[in-house]
Amino acid sequence: MADEAVICKVEGVTKTFSGVIALQDVSFTVRRGEIHGLVGENGAGKSTLMNILSGVFYPDHGTVELDGTPARFRDPREAQQHGVAMIHQELSLSRSMSVADNIFQGRMLTGRLGFIQGRRMIEESRRHLAVLGVEDIDPRTLVKHLSVSQMQLVEIAKAVSLDARLLIMDEPTSSLTTGEIRKLLDIMRGLRQKGVSILFITHKLEEVLEVADRITVLRDGKYVTTVPAAEVSSEKLVSFMVGREFERRPHRQFITDFTGREVVLEVQDLWVGDRVKNASFVLHRGEVLGLTGLVGAGRTELLQAILGFQRPTRGTIRVDGKAVRIRHPSDALALGMGMVPENRKEEGMFLRLSVLDNLTMAHLKRLSGPLGFLSGRHAAGEAGRYVSELSIKTPSLAQIAQNLSGGNQQKTILGRWLMRGPRILFLDEPTHGIDVGAKAEIYRIIDAISQQGVSVILLSSELPEVLNLCDRIMVMHRGEIRGVLAHHEADQVRIMSLTLDKHRRNEPYPLTK
Repeated sequence: MADEAVICKVEGVTKTFSGVIALQDVSFTVRRGEIHGLVGENGAGKSTLMNILSGVFYPDHGTVELDGTPARFRDPREAQQHGVAMIHQELSLSRSMSVADNIFQGRMLTGRLGFIQGRRMIEESRRHLAVLGVEDIDPRTLVKHLSVSQMQLVEIAKAVSLDARLLIMDEPTSSLTTGEIRKLLDIMRGLRQKGVSILFITHKLEEVLEVADRITVLRDGKYVTTVPAAEVSSEKLVSFMVGREFERRPHRQFITDFTGREVVLEVQDLWVGDRVKNASFVLHRGEVLGLTGLVGAGRTELLQAILGFQRPTRGTIRVDGKAVRIRHPSDALALGMGMVPENRKEEGMFLRLSVLDNLTMAHLKRLSGPLGFLSGRHAAGEAGRYVSELSIKTPSLAQIAQNLSGGNQQKTILGRWLMRGPRILFLDEPTHGIDVGAKAEIYRIIDAISQQGVSVILLSSELPEVLNLCDRIMVMHRGEIRGVLAHHEADQVRIMSLTLDKHRRNEPYPLTK
C-alpha cells in the first residue's frame, strides 16, 4: 500500500454489560486503504467492538480516533456522517421499498420545495452500483425481489453512497455461494484500491487469508495479536483464537460399502411445483448424506416437502420400506424425524425463553407426571445432561437463550432434537455464522450420532464442510438432483461442475447408490 497512514486507532477500549466484561483493554489500528480482518470465536468481543466503532455503544474506558481525531459517536447516524458505515450480517434493508429508496433511506434527495427527487435518486443509485461493477440490479426494483447476494451489494452501495472511509463488514459472505463470494471479494479489493478501509469480520478463515492485508485476533474479549495475512496460516490463526495449538485431522471414518446397509428413507420422483423436480434418492442407517448446490437450487424446499412443511405435487416417500404420507411436521416427528433449520433465530430458538425451556420444548409430554404437570426436576436433569454432553457454554439452565453465542444456540437446538432420539435428522446449514471452535464441536456431534445409527441429511453451501463430513454428496441445481457422489469420488471441481447449466453432452450424471 502506498499510503499506510492510520485512519482508525482503538486504544485501551473496555466495555462491560451487567458486570460481564465484553472487551478488556483492546488496542489496534486500521490503515487507510487496507482490508483488515478481525477474527475470534463467538463471544470474543468482535460484535461489541464493531458496535462501538459504529456508534451503537460508548466504551466504558479507552478511546477511538478517526483520522487522528477522538471519535465518540452518539448514534450510527453520526458515525455515518463521519465516514464510518457498517454492514450487518442480518441485512437491514426494507424489503417493500425499492433499491433506490433503500440506498437513500433516511436522507431522501429533495428539491428546493421539499419534494422527493425520485428520478435523481434512481440515477445516483445506478452510479453507486456502477462503482461496484454492478449492472444487473435495477434501482427501481423492490428489494424483496432480489437474491441475498444482490441485497448484500445494495447494502455496500448504500455505504458507498455515504462516502464511507471505514466500511465495517460483519460476516458478509455467510449466505453467499462460492461464485458470489468471489465477486464480493473482488469488490472489496476494488474499494481498497479507491482508498476505502474495510474491517472484515468473518469465521471463514480461508477468505480472510485471501483478501486481508492484516488480521487482528480477539479471544475472550482481549486483544491477542495483529499479523500480516501473508505470514500466517489458518492453523496458526485458529491457535491464536482458541489459545492452543490446532490439530487438523479427518472428521469421520467414511462409509465406503453400503451393501446390506439398511435403507431408512427413500424418496422417489418427488415434485414440489417447479422448485423441486423428479427428486429421487435413498438414505442409509448411520449415513451422513450431504445436500449442496447453489442458493435457490431447491435444497431447502426438498427437505421441507419431506418433513411436511410443504405439500409435494407428486412422488413417494418411504420410511423403512413403507410408503408414508407426511401432511404435517407432526407426522414427520412421529416417524422419528427432526430438523435443525437454517435461520436459528427466527425458526429454531425461543430467544426470550431459558436454555431449559428451549431444550425441553419438544418433550413436555414425556417430562410430565401422570396428572400432566411438568416435572421440573426431571426436565432439569434431562436438560443438564445434554448441556454437558454437547458442551453448551451457559452459566445455568435459567440463562435466556438470546444471551448465548451463535454456536451455543445451535447446540441447544441440536440438543432439543437429540433428546427425542431421532432416527433421521435434517440439518439445514448447521454451522451458518458460528466460529471455528463451535464448528468443530458440531462436527464431533454429527460424527457421534451417525456412529450411534442416526441418519443425517446435511444441507450445506460450504463445500469443505460436505467433503469433510459426508459419506455421499447429493448435488442439486434448478430443482433437480444432478448427481450423487461417493466420498472418494467427490472434490470441489466435480461438485461445481454439476451446478453448471450446460453439462457435457453424452456425459452421464453420476448417480452412485
